Amino acid sequence: VQLQASGGGLVQAGGSLRLSCATSGRTFSRSGMGWFRQAPGKEREFVAAISRSGGSTDYVDSVKGRFTISRDNARNTVYLQMNSLKPEDTAVYYCAADADGRATRLYRSYDFWGQGTQVTVSS
Repeated sequence: VQLQASGGGLVQAGGSLRLSCATSGRTFSRSGMGWFRQAPGKEREFVAAISRSGGSTDYVDSVKGRFTISRDNARNTVYLQMNSLKPEDTAVYYCAADADGRATRLYRSYDFWGQGTQVTVSS
């Protein structure tokens, strides 16, 4: 399974971006999907996750009400809509796939990772 993240960029505080993660292979519809991020000098942290059916989602508290994770199983793609962006959202964002189909926060549960896309929010 290969994951390709895109959609990052430079945006002013208060702006919006939509990240996409396109996947190859036939396992997407059975996989839970997650987004993580890593800022310079910090550990990679959980951002959002969605179960394989899309019926269950989870978010880190700092993005609740601003970010929305969704998926299109017909397009083998997961999205992260990011609104009201803040400078502290600046990081490299990674998508990941959990072969067990869960919406999990656990880094070690994910089996496949994308290469990351840079999001920079200016103040």
